[in-house]
Amino acid sequence: MKSWDKLPKRFQNDSVRPYYDILKKRTASLILKRIFDIIIGLILTIIALPFMIIIAVWIKCDSKGTVFFRQRRVTTYGRVFYIFKFRTMVSDAEKLGTQVTVQNDSRVTRAGKFLRKCRLDELPQLFNVLKGDMSFVGTRPEVERYVERYTDEMMATLLMPAGITSLASIKFKDEEKLLDGAENPDDVYVNEVLPQKMKYNLEYINKFNFFYDIKLMFMTFFAVLK
Repeated sequence: MKSWDKLPKRFQNDSVRPYYDILKKRTASLILKRIFDIIIGLILTIIALPFMIIIAVWIKCDSKGTVFFRQRRVTTYGRVFYIFKFRTMVSDAEKLGTQVTVQNDSRVTRAGKFLRKCRLDELPQLFNVLKGDMSFVGTRPEVERYVERYTDEMMATLLMPAGITSLASIKFKDEEKLLDGAENPDDVYVNEVLPQKMKYNLEYINKFNFFYDIKLMFMTFFAVLK
C-alpha cells in the first residue's frame, strides 16, 4: 500500500484513516490476494476462452453491435480504467437511458438477459484482473460521476482494487427494485442504492483477509447456481 502521505488528498481524511490502518496491518493478505489473482486468473482465462468464443458468436447473432462493452470505471486510489464486459444491451444503450440498469430494462438484449442472470457477461473481466485493474474480490467499481458524489468515508473503498464480485453483490439484492419506475434513476442510485451498497463495501474492508476473499468467492459461486 502507499504511505498515508502519498495518498491523493481526497483520501487523507479522518473517516478513511481507520480503514487504511486496518489494511496496512494486512499487507501479507494483500500480497497473497494479488498472487492468487494472477495464478487463478491465468488458469480461468485458458479454461474460459472456448466459452467466451461461443458467447461472442451468440451476441453477434443476437443483435447488432460490438461483442464487448467498455466503460470507464474507478479503481484503487481513484485511478480510472476501462472495464470489459460482454455486451448485454443494444448498441449505444447509454444514449438511450441512464448509466444504471433498471428492472425489465428494455435495452437489454435476449442474450443479455441470460448472460446477466448467470453473470457470464463479466467473464471478460478476467483480463482486467490480469492487468491489475481489478481483483476477483473487492468492491464493485463505479463510474466517475458517482465517485464524485462519494462521502469522505466512501473513499475508503478505493483503497483496494475493484472486484469482479463483492460482499455487496452477494447481499444487496434490491438495486433493480429501487430503480424500477424511478423518475430519475441516477438520483435514486446515488441517494438510496449507493449508501446501502457502501455499507457492505465498508464491512468488507473491516473483515478483509485472504481467506475471507476465498469464502466470498464460494458464496458468489453458490449464489449464481441459485
